[in-house]
Amino acid sequence: MSEEGQSGRLTALAADARAAGKLALDTEFMGEGRYRTLLCLVQLAIPEGMASSEHIAVIDPLEDDLDGSALAAVLADPAVEIVVHAGRQDIALMRRCFQTDVTNVFDTQVAAGFAGLGAQASYDSLLADILGLRVAKTASFTRWDARPLSSEQMAYAREDVVHLLELAAELERRLSALVARAGQRLTLLARLPRVNGLSATARPIARELVEWREDTAERQNRTVQSVLSDATLVEIARRRPSSPADLQKIRGVGSAGNARRAQDVLGAVERGAERPPDPPPQSARAPTPKPDDVPMIALGEALLRARAREAGLAYELLAARADLQAIVTAFRTGGEEADVRTLRGWRRELAGAELLRLLGGEISLSVNAAGAGPRIRIEEREDEQ
Repeated sequence: MSEEGQSGRLTALAADARAAGKLALDTEFMGEGRYRTLLCLVQLAIPEGMASSEHIAVIDPLEDDLDGSALAAVLADPAVEIVVHAGRQDIALMRRCFQTDVTNVFDTQVAAGFAGLGAQASYDSLLADILGLRVAKTASFTRWDARPLSSEQMAYAREDVVHLLELAAELERRLSALVARAGQRLTLLARLPRVNGLSATARPIARELVEWREDTAERQNRTVQSVLSDATLVEIARRRPSSPADLQKIRGVGSAGNARRAQDVLGAVERGAERPPDPPPQSARAPTPKPDDVPMIALGEALLRARAREAGLAYELLAARADLQAIVTAFRTGGEEADVRTLRGWRRELAGAELLRLLGGEISLSVNAAGAGPRIRIEEREDEQ
């Protein structure tokens, strides 16, 4: 492949990628016996039908004087979504070899984890499970640094991106409704006036009131402010009324104070009060782990894996071993809660708060061998008499 031909193809493909807003990326490389991994091939694809010439290009970065500036620019363009699969090393290579950044990444392996398909799902398995496709993988361990490349190697390289955009589109479709809904409501909470002044116990109440207000407005086809104003919502969360009379004392309640609506608001307050308080900030360095922590970590992992399975999520999206170690260590020493992802946001609501109760002896785990097979049973512990 000539340098002029490759550079021209890159320029054309980069322009098409900007028009499409998407670019699939994969690489082939050699790392054995080298101080730095050698980038040997770059495979690129744009949506079919958007290309002015070709929608798949296999670029040889080992060609002398390759001008990759067009590709570098489109990778750094936040308006272009770069689709990869398990792309940590691919992106690192592009940053180093093309002196660029990659600012808008969609990784199908990460997305698959949130869709409940496993956090380490392979590209081949996702193609089979989601798209019903089988691809031949016959050139995995060939010498990608040797030239010329065989027709088998070129076909293998193209296979790695030919279905990648289709796979990403299906994963995005599965996740879009969930992500949009959750993201919208978290944003709405953050935008509430004086929300940062709420206490750790009041913020979950405000979050529950936001959920109720959004559901009510959508169901009745009304504006959210006509259901309950922001200022009134925050004040309800702060005062935490427990009766219709208490609710009526809050300025701006309006129609939310009528009998049926009042019960709905009070129900939201009650549900929010049952949520765990927002965790305090972590300040001091965590104490040193101890061998006695190991069984506690294993117990916590069992609980999290059970909840992840029920929710259809990959366990790795809830916690890593380091997260569990920090939680167990902080609990053992009686310090502040560990500032880890497992105890924040949706992860805390799904399983993090329950993990703390498990460590505190409030709930127990056992094996339920009935039914289709053994499952973890999570139960409230009865007080011993």
